[in-house]
Amino acid sequence: MSKAGKIRVGIGGWTFDPWNESFYPDKLPKTRQLDYASEKLAVIEVNGTYYSSQKPATFAKWAASVPDGFIFSLKASRFCTNRKNLSEAEGSIEKFLGQGITELGDRLGPILWQFMPTKKFEADDFEDFLKLLPAERDGIALKHAIEVRHPSFVVPEFVALVRKYGATIVCAEHPEYPMIADVTGDFVYTRLQKGADDNPHCYPDKGLDEWAGRLKQWASGEAPGDLPLLDDARPKAAPRDVYAFFITNGKVRAPAGAMALQERVS
Repeated sequence: MSKAGKIRVGIGGWTFDPWNESFYPDKLPKTRQLDYASEKLAVIEVNGTYYSSQKPATFAKWAASVPDGFIFSLKASRFCTNRKNLSEAEGSIEKFLGQGITELGDRLGPILWQFMPTKKFEADDFEDFLKLLPAERDGIALKHAIEVRHPSFVVPEFVALVRKYGATIVCAEHPEYPMIADVTGDFVYTRLQKGADDNPHCYPDKGLDEWAGRLKQWASGEAPGDLPLLDDARPKAAPRDVYAFFITNGKVRAPAGAMALQERVS
C-alpha cells in the first residue's frame, strides 16, 4: 500500500478573545490573526459560514492570507440542515455552494454538514439529502462530512447509507452526543470536544497520545482497534487524509492542543 494520507490538526475559527492571551502574540492586530494561525496550524474549521453568507472576495482574501497546503473546512449553512424534510434543502444547498466558496481554490477542504441534536434518522429522508450533495463545483472536487447528534443514527443502516454516497461520517468525541467511528468516505473527519481550559494542551497527554495513534491508523488505511464500529462491512484499506479539530470544551487551549497533537503525528 502507498504512503499514508496527510494528517491535519486544527481548531474552529481564528477569532476568539481569550486566544489574545493564550495563543496570539501580544499586540498582534486582529487583521493578522489568520496569517499567524495558519502558520502554526494546518487546518481551520470555519463556523461563521453556518450562520451567514460571505462574499466571493472574502473567500479569496482568506485563500491569499494562508500558506500553501493550508486548508479551510467550511461549516455549511444551518438553513441546509435544520429542516424537517431534507428533500427540500436543494435551494439552500445551492445558495451555500454558490456564494463563492470555490474562491478558496486548493485551500478548500471538507464541507461540514452539521445536524441538530433533535434531528432523528429516517433513511429515506436522509438519502434525499445525500443525493443533493454534488461531487464538484466549478471544477473543484467537494468533500462532504456529515455530523449527526441524535442516538437514532447509531445503527448500521446509517453507516451503509452514507458509505453508499461516498460521504464521511464525522467521528465526534463529545460528552453527550454519540460517536460513530466507521469510515465511510475517502477521508476521515474527527472533532475532539472533551478538552478543558485548565489543561495546558486542552487534552491530557494520554488522550493526545491515544488520538495520535488513531489518526495515524486512519491515515495508513487501518481502523483504530479501540473504537467500536457499527457496520460489519469494511471499506477497502487505503491511505486517507485525516482532519482533526479541537472544538467546544477547552476552547481557550484548543490551539495548544492542536499543535501538540500535530507534533505527535508529524
